[in-house]
Amino acid sequence: MKKIISTENAPKAIGPYSQAVLAGNMLFVSGQIPVDPNTGNVVSGGAKAQAEQVLKNVMAVLNAAGFSSDDVVKTTIFLKDMNSFAEVNEVYKGFFKEGNYPARATVEVARLPKDVLVEIEAVAVK
Repeated sequence: MKKIISTENAPKAIGPYSQAVLAGNMLFVSGQIPVDPNTGNVVSGGAKAQAEQVLKNVMAVLNAAGFSSDDVVKTTIFLKDMNSFAEVNEVYKGFFKEGNYPARATVEVARLPKDVLVEIEAVAVK
């Protein structure tokens, strides 16, 4: 059984996909980009500021489904430039409890939607 998850507290999907899909006890959060859901604009300020907004968006989707960062088991981080890894990592660790970090992959990509610097997807389990 699957359920589509949607919240106004994260940016609307910009294509034919859902913000998240709940399948049984697993939540699959689509890649979130640094769009402020209140304005619809990409946040400025570089990779660090964008990572902060991306993770706020991920958390909003998790919360809409009744999940929290404690339930996240895997994330994938997509970076426009791997040189921003340290900045993004600094922000990222603030959204998870030490000792309860999810598994993760980080990859550099040629281009992301709206030419953003960071995109993050997540899988959570209850």
